[in-house]
Amino acid sequence: MIRVILVDDHVVVRTGVKRLLEEQADLRVIAEAATGDDAYKLYQQYQPDVLILDMNMPGSSGLATLGQLIARYVKAKVIMFSMHTEVSFAVQAISAGAKGYVLKSSTPEEMIQAVRQVAAGKSYLSAEVAQNIALHNLSQENDPTRVLTPREFEIFRLLAEGAEVDMIASTLKIGHKTVANYQTQLKHKLNIHTPIQLVRLALKHHIISLH
Repeated sequence: MIRVILVDDHVVVRTGVKRLLEEQADLRVIAEAATGDDAYKLYQQYQPDVLILDMNMPGSSGLATLGQLIARYVKAKVIMFSMHTEVSFAVQAISAGAKGYVLKSSTPEEMIQAVRQVAAGKSYLSAEVAQNIALHNLSQENDPTRVLTPREFEIFRLLAEGAEVDMIASTLKIGHKTVANYQTQLKHKLNIHTPIQLVRLALKHHIISLH
């Protein structure tokens, strides 16, 4: 039996995924959570075979939660469950330690296959994302996914979305000075000097959108 913890801030999504998984004789959802903090606590408590983690949650994001989990549980098998088809997010999730990346637009069969493969110690990428990464790798264009660490990427995304330093520090559970240091690093790595340049770069690489 593959034991799964399911984390998503939308009850309807959790209900649907749980029903899908538990239709399989070898899969069982042993716990659910709506926040990154609760996900971490449940992982400590249950030590599941697989954790399905929403990429976008209020408060501590999926990427931040993933980093926290992997820092404590190096062998944790985490599948990022995401609405983002852009290469940037998949690359950062895998770099941060995720074993799988499944789109919310994926077929039910993909999710089931992902859970089984990750539980078996393999990796899994949704077909659309795998294709996008392959095409992305053919291009030599430098972009944030190639030069930023997962933590830098998360701060870059939050800044581009207009988050203030206080909010970023609270969300990522780091100090204000640490956020300021990351801002300096970002400017140096990306060769940007103003907030407008940062936003333009994020838009160009589809890390944020105007919608």
